[in-house]
Amino acid sequence: MGYTDKTLTCSDCSTGFTFSASEQEFFACKGFTNEPRRCPNCRAVKKQERGGGYGSGGGGYRQQREMHPAVCASCLR
Repeated sequence: MGYTDKTLTCSDCSTGFTFSASEQEFFACKGFTNEPRRCPNCRAVKKQERGGGYGSGGGGYRQQREMHPAVCASCLR
């Protein structure tokens, strides 16, 4: 399928932004059926409000990883 750049309007700030052909192709490959509703700036703000996404402990789906000290095999000699 041939994709062409589209101009969309952000649902938060009403600014026009480009939904590029390569982004459309990426969305299609991932199985996403909806176009983005927010411009890149508003998406970044929304992500920050949620705590930055996965693994940050601020609303992500993963628990914070437990870290352990390690010594490589070369250093044990």
